[in-house]
Amino acid sequence: MTVGAAPRVELLTRPGCHLCSQAREVLRRVADELGVTWVERDITASPEDLRRYAEWIPVTLIDGVEHDCWRLSDDRLRAALRAGRAG
Repeated sequence: MTVGAAPRVELLTRPGCHLCSQAREVLRRVADELGVTWVERDITASPEDLRRYAEWIPVTLIDGVEHDCWRLSDDRLRAALRAGRAG
């Protein structure tokens, strides 16, 4: 990532996942606070994602690196996103 560039954030989910719903709310709240955009990716759309992440979702990726799985923490996410911006 370029110094000062916005991090690329992805939330990996699957339909019917209650932890994914909770992670989505945390990510929405923190991303809105920091002005960060993010995308959600359904792992059931990709055999590779499904094989790799089926037991770990939700998974949050920051710039393609696994940041968190299962339970997303406001504080940890906020710190990681701020650190990424600082370079």
